[in-house]
Amino acid sequence: MKATATFADRAQAAQLLATELLQYRDRNPLVLAIPRGAVPMAQIIAARLGGELDIVLVHKLGAPLNSEYAIGSIDETGWVYLSPFAEAAEIASAHLEHEQRQQLAALQKKRALFRPFKPPADPAGRVVIVVDDGLATGATMVAALHAVRARQPATLICAVPVASIESLDIIRPLADDVVCLLASANFNAVGQFYRDFPQVSDDAVIQILAAGNGAG
Repeated sequence: MKATATFADRAQAAQLLATELLQYRDRNPLVLAIPRGAVPMAQIIAARLGGELDIVLVHKLGAPLNSEYAIGSIDETGWVYLSPFAEAAEIASAHLEHEQRQQLAALQKKRALFRPFKPPADPAGRVVIVVDDGLATGATMVAALHAVRARQPATLICAVPVASIESLDIIRPLADDVVCLLASANFNAVGQFYRDFPQVSDDAVIQILAAGNGAG
């Protein structure tokens, strides 16, 4: 893993992404992180761009017998995206219904945990940058972009340090701009591109969000 790593850690990747996004500085961008890994990255980007930090809550739908492999995703409204793999594999409807119920309940718990007294920031008419630490299948980013687009931003940007080529093909039509530092055809897991890739805890997310907007 270390031999193929491109980024030292999420902080370095966020600084590099922020440099690529400087055209949006001082336009009060809304920087939305997909929790949890992207939250510390979005904090750095929001601070560099003079923007506002918040989260967009989505969750992958796991495959039968392998919950880590995303066959789709769901947002807080219950909207569901199914990947081409899931459609081709004809995943049993009972499994999909169970996953949808389970992950929608998980999203509701996350909203109560991360933002108990604050409504989501309004993307309407704004430059919105959706950040994740990497795209393997792209499923969660699809749901995130769909959720934000429904609220009518002026400009919608996807920003990631690394992505599989296949996921970028899925994502590009859904955003007005896609900023990706590295597109890889040899993609096994997001963590392979980082030398240091620790889990981001719920407590860390809560503390970052409680600290306020990236612009301070």
